[in-house]
Amino acid sequence: MTTSRDLMIIAIDVAPNHPVEQGDLSLALAGAEVLDLLDAQAITLDGEHIVPGHRPTAPDSLLDQAASSLVREAPYETVGDWLWRRGRGLSGAYLAALEAEGQLRRQHHRRNPFRTSSVVPADTPDHRAAAQHWASDEPTLAALAAAIGIHRRAGEDSADSPSAHNDAVDTVLAAVHDALVQLEAIRQRRAIEQAAFDNIWRGE
Repeated sequence: MTTSRDLMIIAIDVAPNHPVEQGDLSLALAGAEVLDLLDAQAITLDGEHIVPGHRPTAPDSLLDQAASSLVREAPYETVGDWLWRRGRGLSGAYLAALEAEGQLRRQHHRRNPFRTSSVVPADTPDHRAAAQHWASDEPTLAALAAAIGIHRRAGEDSADSPSAHNDAVDTVLAAVHDALVQLEAIRQRRAIEQAAFDNIWRGE
């Protein structure tokens, strides 16, 4: 299991009634992939730059895709640039892959057959492993989840999440946080622009 898979499963399992914004989840998944590649010693960080190392064939197809998409010539990509490039539509890619593998299943609503079905984790070893990592407050998983608003305890602040006390991990988590702040600023600006546009059409 990878941190990225854990995060996707937890995002679906823990917060079904308060779904995470897909853009936020995609950025966090891209950050999780950097951490997974660091664990696999497929990359190192030179400051904020991702320096590719050996190219192992990852047993995880999604992580293998991530490794194959690394920029392998200097100047290397920064973690922030990776988040925006790799993160585009990444939550959808994870959703499709996990569903195809049988890690997720569609839950249909009996009372309202016209309501769109929802996706829930299947009872699989991967689901149980992700739940165990979540219950044990695995530091990087907890920190990434907190960044997108998922907490084990109600009212917990992201600053209270366990720290991995690792410079490379801290660099990745900081980049994820910055990207999420930027994305929220973009959303707010677009909302203001849309409201202004609507007011023009209403003659206000």
